[in-house]
Amino acid sequence: MKRSRHIIATPPGATIKEQLGERDMSQKEFAARMELSQKHVSKLIHGEVHLTPEVAVRLEMVLGIPAQFWNNLEAIYQEKLVKVKNENEMETDLELVKKLPYNEMVKLGWIPATPNDEERVLYARKFFEVVTLEILQDPLINRIACPRTNAIENVDFALLAWAQEAKLEARRINTKPIDLGAVTDFLPDIRRMTQENPAEFCPKLQEEFAEFGVALVFLPHVGGNFLHGATFYDGDKIVLGITVAGKEADEFWFSLFHELAHILCGHINQPEGTTDEDEREADLFAADTLIPHIEYERFRASHEFSEEALRRFAAYVGIDPGIVAGRLRKEGCIQPGVYKSMNRRYAFQ
Repeated sequence: MKRSRHIIATPPGATIKEQLGERDMSQKEFAARMELSQKHVSKLIHGEVHLTPEVAVRLEMVLGIPAQFWNNLEAIYQEKLVKVKNENEMETDLELVKKLPYNEMVKLGWIPATPNDEERVLYARKFFEVVTLEILQDPLINRIACPRTNAIENVDFALLAWAQEAKLEARRINTKPIDLGAVTDFLPDIRRMTQENPAEFCPKLQEEFAEFGVALVFLPHVGGNFLHGATFYDGDKIVLGITVAGKEADEFWFSLFHELAHILCGHINQPEGTTDEDEREADLFAADTLIPHIEYERFRASHEFSEEALRRFAAYVGIDPGIVAGRLRKEGCIQPGVYKSMNRRYAFQ
């Protein structure tokens, strides 16, 4: 017997058991008369196997009740099983959909608006391309290269929504076969783009990455999470998503090179997400690729951090001065508010 809040699905075996009781017939004797194994009869009574048309005919012979009666009972049972399953899944998903930043997703045009909770569940299932939202908790579904904080280990539905939208947008980008060697060769060109505006570098980045099998997607933050970016495979392409709302130049470029490190170092597609060591490796890659390690250490050792010196060094290494200022602030070489005017705040379309 299976049940949900409003439905009870009772197997035909319950009726068989009643008939055996009325006849004072043991299951062992019944199995012999039916020419079935005792194990099969036990499963039949408990609804663990289908009551087939052949068994229905045998029941008519042994119990004297028409085969059509048994076939109807089985059909009703199977129909109710589906309804029980659907109702229980809906109950579970009604709780899970509350964990989504649904209203934000509506405002961003990712999902339809509705005040009806069950409709929200159905829209969310279609958005995530799953039959139930509970499936989203399966590690095989949410393999995203990003740090696994406690919140994410407990399934961060805002993060999953962000990643799904990145995946959907990435499908609209035609990419060539993945070529990580070409991505590595392209790194110097990316560094030079740090001195450009988003209107210039965004289309160039997306076009070039597509040539290497990487779909680059720019998305806003959702749900209050502090994710800067994430990478994952989707079919035969790599999706590289970067959050852009309120991004300053140094944050944007560090995030981009950090995610490129995950791709080039083989950190993506891990069921448990990235490790602390993976994150440290990606941070080091981003820092040293943006500002060559030897040059940066020489500059830092000079202790000459005037605005003129900083701009001169940035021009020497061919990078936006705001990135140098951001690195110095992060490492405590200059105070938090110093040279903040150098940090360009990007406006993405």
